[in-house]
Amino acid sequence: MTEFIQALKKRRSIYSLGDNLPQSQEEIKALVKEVVRESPTSFNSQTQRVVFLFGDAHKKLWSMTEEALKPLTPAEAFPNTQAKLQSFAAGTGTLLFFEDMDIVKNLQEQFELYADNFPVWSEQASGLTQANVWTALAQKNIGANLQHYNPVIDEAVAKEWSIPSSWKLRAQLVFGSIEAEAGEKEYMEDSARFLEFN
Repeated sequence: MTEFIQALKKRRSIYSLGDNLPQSQEEIKALVKEVVRESPTSFNSQTQRVVFLFGDAHKKLWSMTEEALKPLTPAEAFPNTQAKLQSFAAGTGTLLFFEDMDIVKNLQEQFELYADNFPVWSEQASGLTQANVWTALAQKNIGANLQHYNPVIDEAVAKEWSIPSSWKLRAQLVFGSIEAEAGEKEYMEDSARFLEFN
């Protein structure tokens, strides 16, 4: 169990990213695909979908996000937002995580008793997959941080990369070389998080 816990501890939000990874795009894609395949879903529904953005496509995502946020952000706060987005663009790439809602709807129709649960289980599958991919990248010394600019960027993303209409954007995992380590992590008291009964 020690190796597993160490892997979880190594997965941190790295915000100082660069484009200096020793791994090739093919190596990163192969790793992510394997992790996604092995991540669990309810009824083995395999609802997770991933879009890989490298190079100009990666940078385009963050310039599109900047354009989308500018009219929604107070002018005095926008320079901070802009700097944050530029720090994402400085990385190597972005993984866009989607859920295929056609599969969710089909399952709701097939198993009416559980219909209300399938969207919840889809969200859980997405979260599990994101965490698994993030942890796998950390094991390769690839820094990453998870963002959620959906639904603000959904329409622009779908148009730019011809995303199927049934795919729902859930998160953006930015990754790259680690240019500065994450700060110290604080943990709340166990007494506030856990209950035990015998």
